[in-house]
Amino acid sequence: MPNFRKDFYADVRREKRYASDVRFIGPNLVECRESTIEKAFIRVYDGKMWYYCSTDDMDKIQDELDGLYACATPNPDIANDPIVKKFEVNNDKIFKYEKNCVKDVPLEKKREFLEKRKKIVENDEYLKQSSAFYGDRYSVYDFTSSLGANVAFDTQSTKAAVSISLAYGKETFDDSIIVFSDGFETLKLTKDQLTEFVENSDEFLLKAKSVEAGKYPVVLSPEAAGIFAHESFGHKSESDFMLGDETMKKEWTLGKQVASPILSIYDTGTIPGPGFVPYDDEGTKMKKTYLIKNGVLSGRLHSAKTAAELGEELTGNARAINCDYEPIVRMTTTLIEGQGDDTKDDLISRIKYGYYIKNCKHGSGMSTFTIAPNVAYRIENGKIASPVKIAVISGNVFETLGKIDGVSRAEDMRVSAGNCGKMEQYPLPVALGGAYISVSEMDVQ
Repeated sequence: MPNFRKDFYADVRREKRYASDVRFIGPNLVECRESTIEKAFIRVYDGKMWYYCSTDDMDKIQDELDGLYACATPNPDIANDPIVKKFEVNNDKIFKYEKNCVKDVPLEKKREFLEKRKKIVENDEYLKQSSAFYGDRYSVYDFTSSLGANVAFDTQSTKAAVSISLAYGKETFDDSIIVFSDGFETLKLTKDQLTEFVENSDEFLLKAKSVEAGKYPVVLSPEAAGIFAHESFGHKSESDFMLGDETMKKEWTLGKQVASPILSIYDTGTIPGPGFVPYDDEGTKMKKTYLIKNGVLSGRLHSAKTAAELGEELTGNARAINCDYEPIVRMTTTLIEGQGDDTKDDLISRIKYGYYIKNCKHGSGMSTFTIAPNVAYRIENGKIASPVKIAVISGNVFETLGKIDGVSRAEDMRVSAGNCGKMEQYPLPVALGGAYISVSEMDVQ
């Protein structure tokens, strides 16, 4: 435990991270390694400025802390600072993965897992290139503060991906299948999954036609809906964007109807996987935060600084990619909540002519959004028909939120893994997804 001084706020965050990565490009094993890194991030606050540093020498934490104190100015009233008053003082230990830890699985077993699965796709007649990746991470965190906080916990995630590049004449098509879990033994990527993946990719290569640009009803899969929620709405809910921006504060007034009444979106760090964060990097206990509840703007994501300035409650969303960086407001697992009795087929059955977006390459957005689908299908007379090539779907965020006219049931919710970038901090593990949604009109190009 560091020796904290009075008249300052200070905290120390430490992470010991084990990671392994295995990668094939074609038949060649290009990466197969393990690593363990331990670092600490140290902060001091005097009510006017933050002073911070990072170190990989755990024996030097006190020296680094004392050096920061020397730069700051003592403040006898620091306990009444609005930011300091926001900090939670938790004392807790949560260790879920000590008995099922990925660092105890031999690296060779991980290589064999990946090699066996990549071979399933390698005999496809249209294959020009393939790659495969396995990665895992096990981290032990501890956080202490001058207020008396003392929490320790572990997190763990695993991910596997197989990617293919196909070609037939002048036509080309690239796609990936990605799975994740919070343990090695529970990571499932079966022969049937890979066989279906290749067959569907072949069909897309041979049969997909360019879309006729226009405005159409669209059904988004959980993956596509999750990207829409993350990129078009989740980032706008990260409240540091609002600091000093009166226009955005007015636009994003809590209690305002911003979406169809059937839509609810929430963020939570409680779901096992890449977005699992029982405590954030300021020692705040994770909470389930509704960003939209029944179409009403209900909350936003906070650090202590943003919560103090906007006069709102902490949410547990102060996160950094590692101990080289200060925590900033970031998402964890962002989901569109399933509700009602509709299934995917029910949503599609109501559309005479439109499109179903199965998965996406990427997305971006703030006031407007753009999503680049990878696999999409035409909907004709309430049924999925032929595959189509769509460059982008786009629109105004608020207008599109109001045009959501269907959300599938809770049991159809799915979660996908992702990596999120913000400012210089990339990649941060997150998760996204939720239910299938239908939108009465989107701009399809």
